[in-house]
Amino acid sequence: MSPTTDTIWRERDTTPSAIEGALRRLVSECHATMRSCVPARTLNLICVVDREWSGEIANRLRRVGRYHASRTIVCAVEPDRTRIDAQATVTVEGDPRPGEFSVMRELVVVQVGEHHLRDLDTIVDPLVVTDLRTAVWSPHGHPEAVDALTTGRAGGNAIAQVVLLDSADEPDVEVALARDCELVTRSEVVDLAWLRCTPWRERLAAAYDPAARRGELHTLSKLSVRYRQDSFVSGLLLVGWLCARLHWRPEQLTRHGDLLRGRARARRGEIELRLEPVDSMSSPGLAGVETRSDRGTMLALERGAGGLTARRREAPKVRGGDVTEHVWTVLGASRGEPGILGEGIRHALMRDPTFEPALAAARRLLG
Repeated sequence: MSPTTDTIWRERDTTPSAIEGALRRLVSECHATMRSCVPARTLNLICVVDREWSGEIANRLRRVGRYHASRTIVCAVEPDRTRIDAQATVTVEGDPRPGEFSVMRELVVVQVGEHHLRDLDTIVDPLVVTDLRTAVWSPHGHPEAVDALTTGRAGGNAIAQVVLLDSADEPDVEVALARDCELVTRSEVVDLAWLRCTPWRERLAAAYDPAARRGELHTLSKLSVRYRQDSFVSGLLLVGWLCARLHWRPEQLTRHGDLLRGRARARRGEIELRLEPVDSMSSPGLAGVETRSDRGTMLALERGAGGLTARRREAPKVRGGDVTEHVWTVLGASRGEPGILGEGIRHALMRDPTFEPALAAARRLLG
């Protein structure tokens, strides 16, 4: 592991301008001491967390690997706090050889009260690196803080351009998707529930990408998705994505016990839709996806060790012929739950044009 050097400043009962001044001094001092270090300048990440759970969030941020934000601002919320305390840390990573550079990243922890949240933009504004993309992540709720950071005051620009969230954390799926739809009107949304189905979307698209397979997309008659009980949003968004990409018109799903069934209309006819929870999964996400066509072909993707297990069954080409089946493993298809936050931070730097249409179709499936 590369060695790191930390330079720390802290102050009680401080102000945003004092914190900003301290950050500038820390960066200047580090650069004067180690001429080979350069500040990372890619992304600001604002985290709004409950102070009592800040240790858990810190552990999640440590596991994002190479996707650390350039400057991370943690707003630790305490209900009755009236003053602002702060700590700033500048970390220099690596031990460069002559002619090489090491990366400098900044972490600011600001302790605030609940009454500060509606005006959080005025506190954070001096602390973000200007001219960089800024994302806000509020895993413990606090929608007023997110609204303050994504809505510009008096016609001004908003502090944050991206909202990082996880719809799976909201017990009411309709509320979660409605919040997504509200946020996409003024910012870009990176939903971790959407990212959990990314490997499945990529593999489905790759399976039908060869020219000889593309015609099958217009003959699909059934789509089945299995998911962990707490990952219904991921399954719903996957179905919504396929509906949007293939121009299917989805209808409202109906419940039959734990199973949700519905249909979508296409030019050639109807497609049966099924979403079903499973219990035998250790991590959030999807368990399997299966498509069937009216020509008798079937493609199934199942979560397995080391990736996804793919199975394709072909109908006989001549009457009386044999059904052929091929099984293979798609290596490295699943990124795993520990890396999902890092994926979210990475996606804060890019725009996904397929998310909003999939979100709209998912809401139609819910009616």
